[in-house]
Amino acid sequence: MLEELKTKLEQSVAVFREDLNGVRTGRASAGLVENILVDVYGSKMPLKQIASVMTPDSRSIAIQPWDKGNLAGIERAIRESDLGFNPVNDGTMVRINVPPLSEERRMELAKIASTKAEGARVVVRNLRREVMDKIGVQMKEKQIGEDEQVRLEKQAQEKVDAAIAQIDELFRQKEIEIKTV
Repeated sequence: MLEELKTKLEQSVAVFREDLNGVRTGRASAGLVENILVDVYGSKMPLKQIASVMTPDSRSIAIQPWDKGNLAGIERAIRESDLGFNPVNDGTMVRINVPPLSEERRMELAKIASTKAEGARVVVRNLRREVMDKIGVQMKEKQIGEDEQVRLEKQAQEKVDAAIAQIDELFRQKEIEIKTV
């Protein structure tokens, strides 16, 4: 039960880390665009599966599709995303200039990151509640004793506290990145 909790907590933190990669900072990052869904071959695929995404410098992103026929689809998907980028298709690759963020936009992005962090914390708390309920059921059915119940609850709480600490640290780092000019 505790191993299952540990696995689920690790997955929750990994999902949160991926979510944060999609939040824009003042610097160009491949993580900003690589999960944008592009309509190709009759289905939607993440950009990272149909092209290589590079950051030649801190203010630009270069996207080199493996099939040149996907250039227009990539450009359209980036334009339609909520990132506010204006991609330039030069016939061989799509280039994106990442403009500096205004102070107002930095505060908005910090709020978005904070909301994502709180969502991740809620997921972790729900996992804790599920495990505590299972421990309580085992106790009522006399499968475990009181000492075992206390020990299991303490171990579960320690794992949850560690996951929340990881989430808080990832959020703190992202907030610093966002607010750095």
